[in-house]
Amino acid sequence: MSDSQVIFRKATLPDVPELMALIACASRALSAADYSNTQIEAAIGTVWGVDEELIRDQTFIVATILQDEVEKIVGCGGWSKRAKLFGASEGNESSPLLDPQNDASRIRAFFVHPEWSRQGIGREIIRICEHEARQAGFTKMELMATLPGYRLYRSCGYLGDEITPCGSNEFNTHDCVPMWKSLI
Repeated sequence: MSDSQVIFRKATLPDVPELMALIACASRALSAADYSNTQIEAAIGTVWGVDEELIRDQTFIVATILQDEVEKIVGCGGWSKRAKLFGASEGNESSPLLDPQNDASRIRAFFVHPEWSRQGIGREIIRICEHEARQAGFTKMELMATLPGYRLYRSCGYLGDEITPCGSNEFNTHDCVPMWKSLI
C-alpha cells in the first residue's frame, strides 16, 4: 500500500454520499476495459451502488486514509447474511436472512479508488469479510463478480468461470461471473 496508513472500519450511513462518489469513480476508471460506457453508466447507482442494508447490518467495511487531516474513503466492500446477491438500496426493503447452516453468505459491493487499486485494499477487505462471516457461522461465501472484480476474487481463492449476464433489467445488463469459496 502507499505511504499513507490505511484504516479499515465499519461504514456508517453518513458515509453514503462519499461511497456513492467512490463507486462512480472506481467504476468508470477500472471497468472501462471490460464494459462499454453505456453499461457502466447504467450500472452505477443501481447494480453498482451502496446497499444501506449492509451498513445497518454492520457488514460493510470502508478503507480510509487521512489526507490533509480529513478522512477519505479509498475502498469499500462487505459481506451479507441476507439473500440479496448484488445491487444498491431500493428504498427501505429488507432482504430475507440466510441460514448459516444451509446457505452461503454473500460478498458484496467491492470498489477501490483507482489511485489505490492493486495495493492490497480489496484483498484485506475480503479477509475481514471472510473472518466475520466465519464468526457468524457461515462455511461458504458466494458472489456475483464483475469482470474487473473477477481477477481479485480469483486471486483470493474464489472459484467459478462461467460468464452470465446480470443487471437490474433488460436495458441494464453486463457480463458477470458467479463465484464461491469454502470457508472451512
